[in-house]
Amino acid sequence: MAHKWYIVHTYSGFENKVKAALEERIKQHGLEQHFSRVVVPTEKVVEIVKGERRTSSRKVFPGYILVKMELNNETWHLVQDTPKVTGFIGSQENPVSLPDEEAERIIQQMEERALKPVPKYDFQKGDQVTVTEGPFANFHGEVDEVKPEKGKVRVMVSIFGRATPVELEFAHVQKVS
Repeated sequence: MAHKWYIVHTYSGFENKVKAALEERIKQHGLEQHFSRVVVPTEKVVEIVKGERRTSSRKVFPGYILVKMELNNETWHLVQDTPKVTGFIGSQENPVSLPDEEAERIIQQMEERALKPVPKYDFQKGDQVTVTEGPFANFHGEVDEVKPEKGKVRVMVSIFGRATPVELEFAHVQKVS
């Protein structure tokens, strides 16, 4: 029987503990041939904290992990009986598998984000910001447009008393509190 991807619901905040516990239980029960992979979908995010750039990991689907496995009575019970697991997605008796393409897309996205972290920012038009890096460092301005797909904002900065649009990366501006 082929291995398929399943989504397993966990207590939120316990995804990594469930992954570790499940991997340990698979070894203890000698069922390695029935499981291919256990994944906590995460993405790397960059944020500026107290003027310092920090990269952290954020769960893409809090409360869920992906498990590639051969589903049978024994493997179902092994996953189901892992502490902090609330169940499979789908009906309890008949979990629904995730199409391989969808799981691979999620994993590929994780790998891409590991190399190029996404900015962890929440800018809105009208926000007051200070430029933290680059030629306009320490200038104040107002967010005119947010471009999340590019990770940039257009800020109206006052240069010689005149509002001038400047396109900046999220990481180069900070909201004024």
